[in-house]
Amino acid sequence: MSSVEARDGSGQGGKKAPGPTPIWISRTTRTALIIGAILLLLFIVWMVPDALIMTIGGITLALILAFPVRLFQRFMPRGLAILCSFLLLLALMFIAGATIIPVIMSQVGSLINAIPGFVSRAANTLNEALAPLEERGILTSSPQEMLNSVSDDLVNIAQNVAQQVLGGTLSILSGTIGLAITLFGIIFISAYLLIDTRRIKAAFVLASPRGYRRDFYDLWSSFGYSLSRYLAGLALSISVQGFISGLALFFLGVPYAVLLGCWVALTAVLPYIGAWLGAIPAVLIALSISPTTAILTAILFFAIQQLEGNFLTPRIQSEALGVHPIIVFLTVIIGGGMFGIVGAIFAVPALAVFRVLFDFFRARLRTASPPVRVEVQGQLPIADAKGNDSASRTKTRLNVPS
Repeated sequence: MSSVEARDGSGQGGKKAPGPTPIWISRTTRTALIIGAILLLLFIVWMVPDALIMTIGGITLALILAFPVRLFQRFMPRGLAILCSFLLLLALMFIAGATIIPVIMSQVGSLINAIPGFVSRAANTLNEALAPLEERGILTSSPQEMLNSVSDDLVNIAQNVAQQVLGGTLSILSGTIGLAITLFGIIFISAYLLIDTRRIKAAFVLASPRGYRRDFYDLWSSFGYSLSRYLAGLALSISVQGFISGLALFFLGVPYAVLLGCWVALTAVLPYIGAWLGAIPAVLIALSISPTTAILTAILFFAIQQLEGNFLTPRIQSEALGVHPIIVFLTVIIGGGMFGIVGAIFAVPALAVFRVLFDFFRARLRTASPPVRVEVQGQLPIADAKGNDSASRTKTRLNVPS
């Protein structure tokens, strides 16, 4: 019988071919190979950061779309549900690109040109409001001197921002092809993650130790449920806040309502803090119109903050995080302090991952005292199935004093 027949089992009545010959390596070699693979992966990410962006973006998009996919799956097969979810996403992107983005770009240019006028009108309004304080001797300097200093600082900041925006426009246009490739990669990865969810889950479970496969299955399900619910709820929350603020600012007569609404939606990614950050530009622009408009704008954003803090965010946290709002607030502060705005944005998703891991290990970790190893006639005790070792039984049998 040839070696080929031995491999395919065709010889000797079709006996099963032997398994692959193991290649034995030491633990040190295995550890070195793992470390080398990790270093190689980090080097690839460092050399091609777009790959990491595509991967993270694809996973995030897949988690967001997992929620509508589950909804559509109640009425249609999974493949068709995934297709409908992507068509809905592309339709929203097309509508935004055709209607909202041109308005935003136009309002950005107008706002940059109008900043000096806004600063001047706001300064005059504040000058009139501070005049009574000067008459009573409360202010250490004249209102005009204070406002001139603040005005110069604001104008310098506005000019710097304008230069950065205009200077970055060319780089954005030159990177359009790269941006398109990145977006395609994100959509491609997310689509395959949604299509092959079962196979990826099966590979994850089979890669775990045999005795813990059920636990790793539960861990995968907890990760997917928690993050998808959080991201889908976050997308709904920022959309609601941006739409309400933009519509209300439009009816209040505040200019650049669409741009300010998008700014509110952008800052709403940060829980609790985002509502206040989104209010600052709107109140300053409203102040250039009239004090009454500024007060109404401040009241509007106070109401939005109450809606976000007492209804939207608690709903998201109760479903996905299950942690106290104080912990979420401190997590955002710590993430922002350590890693800047990126850390503040990813602080809450990281908290969701940590909470899932905490619940997973809290239900499974056990602390047990090791068995007492007492040598009796040259033998060591062996623990039984209940965790009771034979040392105590030997002591009782031999009347060994304790």
